[in-house]
Amino acid sequence: MQKIEHLKIVLGSGSPRRKQLLQEAGFSIRVMTKEIDETPPLGLVREAIAIKLAEMKAHELKLEIKNDEILITADTIVCFENKVLNKPIDKTEALQMLETLNGKIHQVYTGVCVVKKGKSISFTVKTDVHFNDLSKSQLENYIDEFKPYDKAGSYGAQESLPSGMNPCSEKEINFMVEINRPKLLENCIVRNKQMGNPLIKKINGSFFNVMGLPIVELTETLLDGQFN
Repeated sequence: MQKIEHLKIVLGSGSPRRKQLLQEAGFSIRVMTKEIDETPPLGLVREAIAIKLAEMKAHELKLEIKNDEILITADTIVCFENKVLNKPIDKTEALQMLETLNGKIHQVYTGVCVVKKGKSISFTVKTDVHFNDLSKSQLENYIDEFKPYDKAGSYGAQESLPSGMNPCSEKEINFMVEINRPKLLENCIVRNKQMGNPLIKKINGSFFNVMGLPIVELTETLLDGQFN
């Protein structure tokens, strides 16, 4: 795979998980954030919401990047039966969200917008996530342990996996080999006592998408010739 270290990336997000994914993949980045109203226009659903929010963030930041820099903005949403689960405001709401997802399958969409010199490309990636069926006390223990108040759907994929599970798709596994970053996944996963009662049972699709940034699809976009 073409070298990516030379790309000058501006991450328009304060998410520590997106920053970590880019750095673990070998990108040199700087972070730039700006407070914006993240309320999408009425009538949008699922992936359309994620893309629109990513584009709204890019619109607010694109004039502040240099000509040789590439701006990346993203937004991740958790959906269950067409309902969007945002970031919880407190433990009560976090528990309500986890009980909604408990033992069921939901979808995670991340919309990404890439901008350089006024040119932009937007895309979205979808992943199906299967949750284990846990007790209320187990869900409360998760919340107390990880305090997921900055995470859509009230959970983080990197801290919700069964011990020993490799959640990555074949495409993601091949990607880590191609960029010579075999420990990318290992360095992103949180391993501790909570893994005895993991939220996640199975993932169909991109694991890194559930973390907040589909790094494989993003890298493909960055290296397709339009942003070099």
